[in-house]
Amino acid sequence: MRGVVFDGTRTEVVDDLDVRDPGPGEVLVAISAAGLCHSDLSVVDGTIPFPVPVVLGHEGAGVVEAVGAGVTHVAPGDHVALSTLANCGACPECDRGRPTMCRQAIGRPGQPFTRGGRPVFQFASNSAFAERTVVKAVQAVRIPGDIPLASAALIGCGVLTGVGAVLNRAEVDRGDSVLVIGTGGVGLNVLQGARIAGALRIVAVDANPAKEAVARRFGATHFLTSTDGVRDILPTGADHVFECVGRVELIRQAVDLLDRHGQAVLLGVPSATAEASFLVSSLFLDKSILGCRYGSSRPQRDIPLYAELYREGRLLLDELVTETYPVEDFEKAVADAEAGRVARGVLTF
Repeated sequence: MRGVVFDGTRTEVVDDLDVRDPGPGEVLVAISAAGLCHSDLSVVDGTIPFPVPVVLGHEGAGVVEAVGAGVTHVAPGDHVALSTLANCGACPECDRGRPTMCRQAIGRPGQPFTRGGRPVFQFASNSAFAERTVVKAVQAVRIPGDIPLASAALIGCGVLTGVGAVLNRAEVDRGDSVLVIGTGGVGLNVLQGARIAGALRIVAVDANPAKEAVARRFGATHFLTSTDGVRDILPTGADHVFECVGRVELIRQAVDLLDRHGQAVLLGVPSATAEASFLVSSLFLDKSILGCRYGSSRPQRDIPLYAELYREGRLLLDELVTETYPVEDFEKAVADAEAGRVARGVLTF
C-alpha cells in the first residue's frame, strides 16, 4: 500500500508499505483524508526528534475496516476521526480525565508497519499518511457519516489543539479579550474557539496581511501584522494570549501583553532545546504561563462535540481545507504549506 515515509534523510511516497492486522483493543482504519500539519514537517527538519524510518501523518479520518477482540464502540463501515492519544485508560491521569498526561501515550512509538520485511515506526501513534493504519481503539472516534472526511480529518489535531486550548486549558469566558499570535491551522482554531466561547475582543496577529480575511472569518474582531498595535486595541493587555508560532521572542511578547490575571498559552513548538525569557516581576499580578498538550483534550468527548458544532454551523471545518492533494502530490502540499499558501492542505487516498 501507499504511504509517506521519512527515512531520516528524505521523505518519499512509497507503494510497498504493509500494516499488520489489528490485535486486541485495536482498530484497522482505511484512511480517506489526512491533514498536513506543521508537526509532520517538524519531524523532517529535526525540530521534533523521532526514530526512523517512520510513516508520517497524525491528523486523519477514514472508515473502519476491521476491529480486534474487545472493541465494541466502532464497527467495520463506521466513519471515524483519529486522535493521537493512545492513552491507557487505567492510570491515575486517565482516571482524572487527563488523557493527554497519560505516560502510556507519550514517547512510546510502535512499529505496526513493515517495508521490505523491515519494521517502520508509527508517528504520534497514528501515521495517517498511509492508506491503512492500526490504532488503539480509544483513538478511533465515531463521527456522523454526513461529515465530509476531508473536513473531519482536521478535527483530530488542529481543532482538538486550537479549540481545546481555548475551552479546556484557558477556559476563556464570555466577554474576555483574546490575542492570537499566528494564524496557521492551529491559530485559526484558537480564533474560532474564542468566538464559540463568547470572547468580546479577539485580536489576530500574523505577519502575512493576506491572512486577514480568513482570520476574521474564523472569529477575529481585529487583525494586525505585528504586536506593536495591540495596546491600541487592548490598552491594559489581554486576558488570554495564545502563541501559535513557536518562536521564543513571540513567547516573550505573549507574556508582556497580558493584562492582570492574564494567561499566556504556549501552542507553537520551538526546538526541543529552546529557552525563553521573561521578567519575573511581570507575573506577580496573578499572571500565568501555561503549556498545553493537544488542547488538554478528551477526544472521545471532544470530537463528537466538535462534530455537532460543525453540523450546527458554529464550528468551521470546510473553510480550513484550503486545498486537497492526492498523496502522490505530497511534495507540492509541503511546498504550499511552507510558503503559507494554504491554511491546511489535506492529502487524499
